[in-house]
Amino acid sequence: MAELAYRPAIGLAQTLFKAWDLKIDLKGTENIPRSGGAVLVSNHISYLDFIFDGLAALPQKRLVRFMAKESVFRHKISGPLMRNMKHIPVDRENGEVAYAHALDSLRSGEIVGVFPEATISQSFTLKSFKSGAARMAQEAGVPLIPMAVWGTQRLWTKGHPRHFKRSHIPITIRVGEAIEASRDKYAGAITRQLRERVQELLEAAQRAYPVRPKGPNDTWWMPAHLGGTAPTPEEVKASEAR
Repeated sequence: MAELAYRPAIGLAQTLFKAWDLKIDLKGTENIPRSGGAVLVSNHISYLDFIFDGLAALPQKRLVRFMAKESVFRHKISGPLMRNMKHIPVDRENGEVAYAHALDSLRSGEIVGVFPEATISQSFTLKSFKSGAARMAQEAGVPLIPMAVWGTQRLWTKGHPRHFKRSHIPITIRVGEAIEASRDKYAGAITRQLRERVQELLEAAQRAYPVRPKGPNDTWWMPAHLGGTAPTPEEVKASEAR
C-alpha cells in the first residue's frame, strides 16, 4: 500500500519540477545504502526539503520515511498521503511514540529522514542539533547519512510567499559519507560530529550554487554572513522571544 502512494507522489513531484524548470544539482547519492536501515539527516530551510532529500535516495532505489509534525497528518489532503507513504508523525508533546515508530522502521530496514534542527532555520544557517537522530542510529545499529540542500528556500519557506512557477531556480543537494553511530560513544559527541559534517556539506552546496541575488530586492534568501539580508540567528532568536 505504501508504494502505491509513494511512487505516484514521486512522479508528480518530478513532473512539477520539470514544469518549474528547476535546475537540480545532486551529488553523493552513492553514499545512500542500497539496503538496510539508515538515518538520513539534513539541514532545514524550506517546507519542501523533505521532497528534495527524498530525491537523493532514488538513484539507489530507496524510499525515505520522514519524521514530520503530527499536524501535517491531520490535513485532509496531505494526511492520507503521508500515512500511506509510511512517514512518521511526531507529536512534540509525546515524542516517545514517534521515536519508537522510527526505531521499528529502522530495524525493518527502512531509511528514516530526520531534520535535527526540528524547525526551519529562518536565518538559513545551521541551528543546533537535537540528539534524537544519533540516539536512534545507536539503538537501531544503523549509520547516519548527512546531507545538505540549498536553494529550496527560494521556492517556499517560513515568512515568505510560495514561488511555484517556471522560475529556473537552481537546487543544490550534497550527500556525505556515512557516519557510524557506535554505542560506545556519547550521543552528544556523535551529534556534534554529525552537525559539523552537515555544515561542511552545506558550505559545499553554497559554493557550488550557480547564481547570486539579482539585486537589492533579491537578497532575502542569502544568509547575512554571505552578504544577504536574511535575519541573523541572533535576530531570529530575539523575534521568537517577543
